[in-house]
Amino acid sequence: MKDKGSPARRITLLDIALLTAIAAGTAYMAYRAATGLNYHWRWDAVWHYLFRFDETAGTWRPGLLAEGLITTLRLSLWAGVLGTVIGTAAGLMRVSPRLLSRQLAATYVGLIRNTPPLVLIFVFYFFIGDQIMHWLGVDHFTRSLSDETRAGMSWLFGRMDRFPQFLSAVITLALIEGAYIAEIVRAGIQSVERGQWEAATALGMGRARAMRHIVLPQAMQRMLPALAGQFISIIKDSAIVSVISIEELTFQAQQIMTTTYRSFEIWTTVLVMYFVLTFACSLAVRRLEVALAGRG
Repeated sequence: MKDKGSPARRITLLDIALLTAIAAGTAYMAYRAATGLNYHWRWDAVWHYLFRFDETAGTWRPGLLAEGLITTLRLSLWAGVLGTVIGTAAGLMRVSPRLLSRQLAATYVGLIRNTPPLVLIFVFYFFIGDQIMHWLGVDHFTRSLSDETRAGMSWLFGRMDRFPQFLSAVITLALIEGAYIAEIVRAGIQSVERGQWEAATALGMGRARAMRHIVLPQAMQRMLPALAGQFISIIKDSAIVSVISIEELTFQAQQIMTTTYRSFEIWTTVLVMYFVLTFACSLAVRRLEVALAGRG
């Protein structure tokens, strides 16, 4: 319900002046970049890396940049799902009455949050990932797949010959993001009023039942905007796995740049692609926040 006492939002002359100044500054910087760098721009060299026409099949197919964007979406989606599971478990352990559970979760969160993500990527991929993938038999699993199953899994996970590397990247990103999700879950649970716990106890509920039926539903509603915002962070953080040759958007841009030497055009295109993707997610998060506020 709209608050009648709150003033309506209107665009003022100051807003118009600021927007005009920003637009003018951006246009000037673009002009200087186009004329002052003594650089011959060739945007035509970029388009076929977005979409290309397959003459054999007679249809349009995604180019390298579009394929990289699809891989980024796959990577972010699966890392977000696994990171939510890990973060929820760690967040529940953070508020557990058991000291050991709290200490284990605090150690995990502290270790991840105080270590550079790039270092974690290298450590997990080169020292841990290979051993885990071998122990799980991932290579043997991918080789034993039927053609139909391989096609279905390729749609979900990308090229199956790169599946072990993709899985290592997903697990590493999930562990990194799970530490931040754990703090969101912890804060959400602790934001629920103490009276809710007392009311559940008065009804004869144990801690686990009260958490499941009373506390978590309320906490989840408060956590959803922050969790959605964390998913946007996963999209941006996924660029770091390019260092282990995961063929996501940043990696593809690096490969194209070394071939074409069109640094400005390629990285400008990649910047726009990341911005459009994350801005669309930001708008969705904003609509979610408004919807949840309306319910409240």
